[in-house]
Amino acid sequence: MRGVCHLVPTPGEDGGVESPAAFIDRTLRAEASEWRTWADRDASVGGLRVYGASVGAVRGTVRDALRRHRGLEHDDITALASELWATGVFELRLAAIVLLQGQVDSLTGNDLTRIEGFLRDARVSDLIEPLAVDVVRPLLARLTGVEADRARRIVNRWAAADAEGLRAAASLV
Repeated sequence: MRGVCHLVPTPGEDGGVESPAAFIDRTLRAEASEWRTWADRDASVGGLRVYGASVGAVRGTVRDALRRHRGLEHDDITALASELWATGVFELRLAAIVLLQGQVDSLTGNDLTRIEGFLRDARVSDLIEPLAVDVVRPLLARLTGVEADRARRIVNRWAAADAEGLRAAASLV
């Protein structure tokens, strides 16, 4: 059923059901390091909250979430990425990017609208660069015909946008 997110919750630690986003959030909070939190706060994270989890922990958590919630389809993946992005937490936004990186072959030109929203609100190059290089670039490379033409027009528009994240992404792809 397209357009409807049918993420199947799995049992959580307390015996209740846990959505993929809740699993990722809970796990990354548990992976947090006070030392990393302070180090990341000293670095510029664009006003985003920081848990202090490592990039490796983010990647492993996304992998584990996909194992726990098998069978996620395109709409589920993009909805989960949006849910993670909306939190305003650096590590959860990075998890959204890792999720899209692993599912880039299922993305379509229509997903550029969602990605554009992410880039407008990315705030830091540590999110803009992997989103542009590891998601948008391979997506554009595999599009053909009318869809490729439309995608190129979108990225060209980004190059002249008022949002710094869009201009940066356009220069990277």
